[in-house]
Amino acid sequence: MLRLMGLPKVARYPEATVTREDERLIIYFGGRFGGRDHEQTMSVPLRYVNVEDLEAAELILIAQLQQTGYRARRAPTDA
Repeated sequence: MLRLMGLPKVARYPEATVTREDERLIIYFGGRFGGRDHEQTMSVPLRYVNVEDLEAAELILIAQLQQTGYRARRAPTDA
């Protein structure tokens, strides 16, 4: 389980999109006002995630965000 701190208010940024990069998970918070100018971004270094399976870490983070009240989803992949 990750300890999530410093998240933006759900009422202002109800949507969270999670993507995985080389050595971190990125969370993009979007909201009621739309547009990139009104987006918050958080980066979680993978060294702080105590999970060997990186896909599992991503899914755990999404589940935790949903439990917190965000409409969380995985970022679309370039297939």
